[in-house]
Amino acid sequence: MNILYFLVGCSVLMALIFLGAFFWAYKTGQNDDVHTPGIRILFDDEVTAEKSEEDHFSS
Repeated sequence: MNILYFLVGCSVLMALIFLGAFFWAYKTGQNDDVHTPGIRILFDDEVTAEKSEEDHFSS
């Protein structure tokens, strides 16, 4: 029965740590832009001249 008290205490402590991490991330602006990451996959990456030269010499 003592182990049950220990496990409940550990789970409450971990929940408080995760809740604190969530509020810290929310306060620092980690979740401000939720639209751009969803559409970023639809756009092609821009090819730079430096990158295309590396591809040419490696072939």
